[in-house]
Amino acid sequence: FALQQNYPNPFNPTTSIKYQLPVKSHVALVIYDVLGKRVATLMDGIEEAGYKEMQWNASNSASGVYFYRILATPTNGSAKPLTLVRKMVLLK
Repeated sequence: FALQQNYPNPFNPTTSIKYQLPVKSHVALVIYDVLGKRVATLMDGIEEAGYKEMQWNASNSASGVYFYRILATPTNGSAKPLTLVRKMVLLK
């Protein structure tokens, strides 16, 4: 299970977020501002194991620091949910 740093970082206006799933999982990939407000949901559903990549277009967001969090819950029930968080910067 891995969540890579977004690229590019800082970015304007789009960035790429890559992650890896070892097993089929329910994935929620959400972006938050510094106040903890949900800004965007890039993924909320079941995904097969493997390497994944999502794009975020922040054209309608203000410059600043944002956080993205992935919550992956294996569908086979063999493991606990896993959460990772990373920080990124939007410069306009």
